[in-house]
Parts: sequence; C-alpha cells; structure tokens
Amino acid sequence: MEHLLRRALKRAQAANATSDFDLNPAPAPRDKPMRAAAVLLPIQFCKGDWQLILTKRPATMKHHPGQIALPGGKVDATDVNPQAAALREAHEEIGLPSDQVALLGALPNHRTITSFDMHPFVGLVDANFTPVPEEGEVDEIFYVPLTHILSAASYQVQGRIWQGQMRRYFTAPYGPYFIWGATARILKMLSTYADDPS
Repeated sequence: MEHLLRRALKRAQAANATSDFDLNPAPAPRDKPMRAAAVLLPIQFCKGDWQLILTKRPATMKHHPGQIALPGGKVDATDVNPQAAALREAHEEIGLPSDQVALLGALPNHRTITSFDMHPFVGLVDANFTPVPEEGEVDEIFYVPLTHILSAASYQVQGRIWQGQMRRYFTAPYGPYFIWGATARILKMLSTYADDPS
C-alpha cells in the first residue's frame, strides 16, 4: 500500500490545485485573500485492512456543523509550515503524536469557497495508535476502508442551493456518513492519481 500511495503522490506533483469552483460556472472571486490551512489524510492498517481516519464535527459548531472532515485547520503563525500545522491539528483533534505518523507526501492544494487554501498531506499511522477525539471539536472518529476511498465508483457529483445559487460538489457516501465538499474533493484527488494507469 505504501508503494501505491507514493506512486499516486508522485503523479500528483505536476497537477494543478483544485477548487470548490471547479464544478461551478461562476469564477472564483479574486477580491478575498486566501487563508492557509492544512489537513492530514491519516491512513492506518487496522481491523485487517488499510483504513482512512476521518472525523465528524459536532452539530453545535458555528462553522460546518456535523460535517465529515479530515484532521486539520488553519495554519497558525507559530507553525513552521503547513505540514507542521497538519501534524499539530491531527495531534489536537485525534490525539495522533507526530512520531506515530510517517508522512509520504502532499496532494495539490484545494481552494475552498470559504477562502481557505488547503494543503493536504498523506501519512501512514502506527498500527498501535488509538485515536482520541478532541472534546468540543470532534464529535466522532471513524474509519473508512481505503479501498472505498481509492475507488472511482465511490464518488458522485451532487448539488444544492447555497446563497441563492446551485452549487455542485463531490460526494463519497460511506454507510451512515455523508462525505462531501472539500473533504470529498481531496479524497477524489487521491483516488484519481492512485487509479492512473500510467
């Protein structure tokens, strides 16, 4: 699995950044400054299979309540770089110590409609790691088989009215979990390069 992921990340190096506006006709606004953010795709061998660790945000949160997310957040002034921010956030949100994750590389950035420039990193997590949700920030931690994430058939494009306009976005439903938006788009990127036959 590590070899497959490293190959996918190598293919992704020459790719352009993606955006929430890729599926929508309106151009991305240029007057808003982008804020740097970073997320980690933590992949662990557990339950006899390779799994991706995801989180569910509490329904009481002001921003993105109840949504499925990768561990991550804004890059702080104290972070050396986005990679450091992704590791810090993973430690805060799921209790993952940085010495229990081996970073394999990065996917192209993803720019969100909420003006975040997200830096996604992929890492393999120690098999003995047990995630612990951050109180108030993470409602639930769950696993999704990596086979589901890497399969092109797992992804759909759906849409809904947002601020008076139809917005289209990727989804990758799994059981009771509705993975969509920026999280699904980032996972779709990994799937695309992992499936690339070249």
